[in-house]
Amino acid sequence: MSAESAKGRIYRIGDNEKPECPKFSTKYIDDGVDPFDDFFLYSNGIWIKNHPIPPEKSFWGSSVELVEWNRYILGKILEECALADISGDPVRTQVGKFYLSAMDTETIERLKYKPIEPLMEKIERIGTKDELLKIASEFHRKGIPLLFSFESSPDDKDSNIYAFRLSQGGISLPNRDYYFEDSFESARKQYREHLSKMFRLYGFPESEADSSSGSVYAIEEKMARFSRSPVDLRDPEKNYNKVHYNRISEISPHLDFRAYFSQISLPEAQYIIVGQPEYFTGLGELFQDVPLEDWKTYLKWKILHFSASYLHSDAEMENFDFYYRKLFGQPKPEKRWKQAVSAVDMYIGEALGKLYVDQEFGEESRKRIAVMIEDLKEVFAEKLEKLDWMSDSTRKKALEKFSKFRAKIGFPSKFIDYSTVELREDDYLGNVMRANAFEFQREISRVGSPVDRELWYMTPPTVNAYFSPTENEIVFPAGILQPPFFDPDLDDAVNYGSLGGTIAHEITHGFDDEGRKYDLQGNLREWWSEEDEKAFLARAKEVVDLYGSKEVLPGVKVNGELTLGENIADLGGVSIAYEALERHLKRHPEMRKTIDGFTSEQRFFLGWAQSWRSSIRDEALKWQVSNDPHSPDNLRGDLPARVHHKFEDHFRELSSRKSSGVKPIKIW
Repeated sequence: MSAESAKGRIYRIGDNEKPECPKFSTKYIDDGVDPFDDFFLYSNGIWIKNHPIPPEKSFWGSSVELVEWNRYILGKILEECALADISGDPVRTQVGKFYLSAMDTETIERLKYKPIEPLMEKIERIGTKDELLKIASEFHRKGIPLLFSFESSPDDKDSNIYAFRLSQGGISLPNRDYYFEDSFESARKQYREHLSKMFRLYGFPESEADSSSGSVYAIEEKMARFSRSPVDLRDPEKNYNKVHYNRISEISPHLDFRAYFSQISLPEAQYIIVGQPEYFTGLGELFQDVPLEDWKTYLKWKILHFSASYLHSDAEMENFDFYYRKLFGQPKPEKRWKQAVSAVDMYIGEALGKLYVDQEFGEESRKRIAVMIEDLKEVFAEKLEKLDWMSDSTRKKALEKFSKFRAKIGFPSKFIDYSTVELREDDYLGNVMRANAFEFQREISRVGSPVDRELWYMTPPTVNAYFSPTENEIVFPAGILQPPFFDPDLDDAVNYGSLGGTIAHEITHGFDDEGRKYDLQGNLREWWSEEDEKAFLARAKEVVDLYGSKEVLPGVKVNGELTLGENIADLGGVSIAYEALERHLKRHPEMRKTIDGFTSEQRFFLGWAQSWRSSIRDEALKWQVSNDPHSPDNLRGDLPARVHHKFEDHFRELSSRKSSGVKPIKIW
């Protein structure tokens, strides 16, 4: 099938598919709810009633609305790149080819399983377990997750250098609890059925498919037994285990990691960071005990699992049925063009991101956000100076750390060059694997080299942000710097509540229960006094208890320890942003206005709560509580506002009660 004929059949995104631009609105307020009872529902109740979750979503809310707005823009960019004659523009040519390959469903259907046949044949030819690890290294290069995971990232205790890290991995359910907890019994049964169906689709006889399902599940269950829980994975000290390169075999004698490192062309390194040593000890024993044929079956499953989303509709829909419909409660898959946009963003995202920011991100917004950040930094520095529970010695170090903090806004100063990646219009899965191989090589080759502090870990269109403890910086992609998080047409009160609260949230991460352990250079080390640490942990315990008391489904409560860092950041975010707004309004009194009957302070809290407006299906909520370090959105929109010491003063006139019944909590 020629590229020209594929272009002729490409789906055209209609103007009627352009989503509504998400906005802040007082029309979303439900006056039938008392703000002291549930500020989230008060702020968003009418929106929730009028915006049911679409059938192709497991949850719906402000951030997803913005994702959809951005995806429409990205889709039109990609459509143009796929259809236009842009041979003189290498970036547009590359993203166009990738998009076209994802949209050419006729070729994908015709090929069936042919794209993975070379991989399956390699598995069939494996004759020894040593060969199995060699094949695993080749699959890792292509981005296929199996056995364990790895990355190159700044060394937590020497943040100027990229280190190579080995971590647990290899299972295909969300985390270890899914293999053992009673509450996930139905998911385990459905997973076994899914395994068997995937093998049958590939061509296994029914009895062989069933036995293969059992073999894979038995291996993964054992992997899960020596895997750490999501809570344990949050502790940076426990997950930092430096092992000299020549002693790696002591952790896992049955796995020849020296040969593996050679096969992936890992640069000569003095040490490896092993996140969970007990996992690799257990994996080595499992490697020794499990028959070779069962391991080959496991590898075949991981190929099927990885590739299903990029293959013909039967494989794609069976994958969707289990991982989206059953685990997340999502009734229907997303439209093909939306899936294609997400794939291009995932695999060559900075190429697409460059086109996005050139078209969408204005310098005026960047300047206004920079002013907001300076306001927030000023407040946080003063909070550090005035904390009554922190000693002068720790305070001095904290202020020194914060003085080194920086913010990246919009897009990177330099974009990743994907020009060496071979992309073809008729090879969707091949494009995915070659893009993965490029990223693999980019990461592996930098091990032992100085950290490039201009690199980003999110693409420019991403609706999210992050704090990097090793680089002591916050990063806000252009994708989130628009309504409803930042709206240049709205008053500063709302913007300080939504985007300001989010920026301050990321700032606070530098001093949450994990971030506080990193010093001014981004190194993981003890720099707090013992007394200050005890004082911090006592306040953190209040946060754990508050959120851990919240039941989100019958018999299902939030894990206060898993979500502690994000909850601290939310509480700090609202506190910092509120004070920053008050100072801003004091400097610019003309901006203090009552709009739609609400004062600036009321609109601040409403801006925060509406930035979390959302609905979620029960299955997705159950997954979130087990896996996600973030609390459910309804709690994020509600509790940080209601525990603020000024909240009751601003909303008492709108409540039938004297108090919200929530004790104020203030860490930062």
